[in-house]
Amino acid sequence: MAAANSPTDMSPYHSTDKLVVLCTCPDEDTAAVMARELVRKHLAACVNVQGRIRSIYRWNNEVTEDTEALMVIKTTTSRYRELERVIVELHPYELPEIIAVPIEQGFERYLAWIQDSTS
Repeated sequence: MAAANSPTDMSPYHSTDKLVVLCTCPDEDTAAVMARELVRKHLAACVNVQGRIRSIYRWNNEVTEDTEALMVIKTTTSRYRELERVIVELHPYELPEIIAVPIEQGFERYLAWIQDSTS
């Protein structure tokens, strides 16, 4: 049996207005510069920079493999468009990966902190 207040016990189901945005960069230094700017402008509450990930993808009709850094960005739906604009402006790639994933549930105090940090 699920414990009270576990995710499987929550009813009715509520989604949040918070997002995790994923964005790859050519290296950790580029990602760190962009992360600082996003947090400074209150577009992100937090950006985790994960270095040395391996990306395998199709580009110009060829399979390519690179080492990149991944930004894991926490923000709100209301800040997303401006966050996207700033990433595109700062990003060195012709076609940056910017993917927003909704946060369906989370620790309430952490979600409130995201809201406060991006307001």
